[in-house]
Order: sequence, then C-alpha cells, then structure tokens
Amino acid sequence: MERRNNKTNGLIKWCILAGDLVMLNVLLLIFNLVHPYMQNWTNERVEVLWVACNLAMAIAMLKYSTIIHQRLVSGGDILRRILSLTVIQTIVAYLIMKAIDVRQPVGWLLIEIGVCQLVIMILKRFLERTVVKRMREMGRNTRTVTFVGSDPELEYLYEKLMNNPTLGYHFLGYYADNEKNNAKWGKRLGTLEELISKLESDENIDLGDELYVCLSKKDKEKMVALSNYCDSHLIHFFYVPTSVEKLGIPLKRELLDDMEVYTTHKIPLENNVNKVAKRLLDVAISVVALACCIPILPVVAVVIMIQSPGPLFFRQKRTGAGDKEFVCYKFRSMHVNKEADTAQATKNDPRKFPFGEFMRKYNIDELPQFWNVLKGDMSVVGPRPHMLYHTEKYRQAIRKYMVRHFVKPGITGWAQVTGFRGETKELWQMEGRVNCDIWYIEHWDIWLDIRIVWMTFKTMFIHDKNAY
Repeated sequence: MERRNNKTNGLIKWCILAGDLVMLNVLLLIFNLVHPYMQNWTNERVEVLWVACNLAMAIAMLKYSTIIHQRLVSGGDILRRILSLTVIQTIVAYLIMKAIDVRQPVGWLLIEIGVCQLVIMILKRFLERTVVKRMREMGRNTRTVTFVGSDPELEYLYEKLMNNPTLGYHFLGYYADNEKNNAKWGKRLGTLEELISKLESDENIDLGDELYVCLSKKDKEKMVALSNYCDSHLIHFFYVPTSVEKLGIPLKRELLDDMEVYTTHKIPLENNVNKVAKRLLDVAISVVALACCIPILPVVAVVIMIQSPGPLFFRQKRTGAGDKEFVCYKFRSMHVNKEADTAQATKNDPRKFPFGEFMRKYNIDELPQFWNVLKGDMSVVGPRPHMLYHTEKYRQAIRKYMVRHFVKPGITGWAQVTGFRGETKELWQMEGRVNCDIWYIEHWDIWLDIRIVWMTFKTMFIHDKNAY
C-alpha cells in the first residue's frame, strides 16, 4: 500500500522559501536604486552585497526556515522565527562583507535592510498563513485521523484537532467499545475487538495518515497489535496516555501544541533542516562519485560487452521511501537471466561472469546508483532497497520490516558496515538487518552518515567476505 502523505506541505514550504529569496532581492534592488549611501557604489561592491545577503539568508534558513505550513503553530512562534532569521542573516551578511573588505562601513545599511525585511516578512507570513488556512478549509493539504478508545483525553484532543478546520485534519471516525453520546465525535467504525479482528484477518483497513490510541494498560497486547499494523502500513502511530503508566512498548514523547502524545518512532529526518543537510551531503558525494565514474565507464562497458553481451546497465524496480517503486541502476554483473527479479546473488552464483564478480567484490557495480541519489530516489546512506518480490515476502515475515521505508533507501547503510551484508539465507539475518536499519533511522545525524561513508570506503580496499 502506497504511503498516504501530505504531499503539498513540502511544496508550500519551498514556495515560501523561494518567495523569501525573491523578496530579499527585490528589496536589495530598491535599496540600490534609492538609498543615498549606495548611489556611488561600484557594480562590484553592489554584487558583493547581493551575494553576501543571499548567502546569509540561505545560512539562516538552515536553522530558522518557515514553519507556517505546520499545523499546530502559534503566531508568536512564527514571529520569533522571523526575528531570529533576520538577526542571524544580518550578522552573517555583516561578517561576510567585512571578510571581503574590512574598511567598508556597512553595519547601518545592513540594519536598515534587516528592519525593512522584518516588516515585509511579517506581512508576507500573515498573507501566506491566511492562504494555507484557506486551502485547508477547502479540503486541500489535509491529514486523515482515526481514534481508538473513548477516554476523555481523546475528547480534548478532538477539540484541538477538529474544531479548527484551518489545521487541515479530517476525522475518519473512532473505534471504541462504548459509543459516544456526543454527535461531534462522528462515525463509530466499530468496537475495539472488531478492529483487532480485522488486523488479525489481514483485512485492509483505512486508518488514515495518523492513528491516536488512548487505551489502558490492560489493553497492552492490543496496543502492540495496532503499533505493528501502523509500522507495516506506514501510518504514524500516537499513544495518548490516560495516566502516567508504563506500557512496555518503546514509545517516544512528542508535544502536539500543549498536548503530550507518544509515537513508536521518532525520525530525525522528518525535520526539514536535517533533510536539507542530508540532501546537500548526498549531492556533493554523488557529483564527485559520478565524475570519477566517467573515465572508467568505457573500460567497464567494453569488458562487460566482451564477457557477457547485453545491456551495460542492470535496471530493476525496487521499493523506496513511502513504499513507492523506483528503478534502481547498477552495472550489470550477471548474465541476462529470468531470475533477476526474484533470486538473491549467492557466493558461487553461476549467473555471474568473471568481471561482474570482480565489480561486486569491490562495489564497482553500485556506482550508477549515485544517479539514483541525484534524482532523489535514493540517499548515499540509508536502508538498502530490496527488490519488490523480497519486500512482499519480508513484510509478512518480519514484524517491523516496513519501518525502514520511512526514509529513502541508500547505496550503503548501518547494516552493511556492521556485518549484515550479502545473502540472507536465514530469517534472523534479515531481522538483524532490519533492526540495524531502524536504529539508523531513529539515531540519524549528519556525522553518522559521514562515519558510514568512511567505513564503506575502507571496505572497498579491505575485501568483505560477504561482498558477492
């Protein structure tokens, strides 16, 4: 099942950021035309100011980018973020200008630009927030929600999420043993036992994008079943505590406005700053890697054609982020065969030709996947993408297998550098790989990616016995 996602949220964010850059450059143009201090500036000095201000805004956005697309955010939070962005941008622009020409007095000019920008951005954010709210009132940019339980805490949460249509939440209904008398709760979808019965029968259930569960400790097994179902179907699971009690399920605390909820997986890469940092690292490494590929490409092509006539590249559909399919590229290391989409490579696989085995030994066959990274299908580091056949096989056999699809797949990953590489003959081997992938997803930071890249680079020169 394809992950239902809030696809327009990212588009809203990037449109706003692009609008901020346009606004800044229009403001700089006006200052250049009318500000008396800039009338005698040379074109070179003006260009330096433009570059410094744009670079400073880009740096400030890494920490203080817009949050108006978020659903539960106050006007005060938005105002503080605008102020922080403007102050950091002004300071960074000043440092850049002084680094280029220490004698140039630009402090007051940058403060004037900053004050004007602050006023314009406040008005701009107000207009943008109004447009986003209007979109959500019209049914665009929404998230679907289901409740499980009948505790009063859910009534409070319902009022938080549903009484304000500008937040963009759509309530599908609730599962509870007792039907609520209050009509505002909407449709009762069934009892708790009926819901659990549907889970056990593998019936396809529409629980929406987010599931909020408020049950007592005695219902722990049902909580585990719901949590596992959400993991397998890429639904965000939230536990709303009825009281302070330990359920025995590993949950992470989150704040939804002033409401405390718990989720099964806290994913650092859902943070936009972390996404940008990872993407910049991906692009930088991929550009260098592909540039290094160009000189060896003719040699690889000729040897493959001689030893195994057929296509240079092996193309295969694999499962990516959000359970979406994408075409993964590799240098072909096996003879063309009918089992390519179902059978794993083995140590003495007769399908491999000599140069193909050499490429697999030193990971050369993986190099075209840097093109997948540039396209955005993959990341340099992440859970390895599996062929569609194996995704369907293991999602049934391993409880948290689908959790690894909350992020983009990678060319290398934590599982690969910690010993879980190569053929998975036994189920425990794939379970170990999945556990490593989930650990990586929950503990991601940019330095972990750099560490994994370095460990992978070393294995290219120190042969890995599982590389076949």
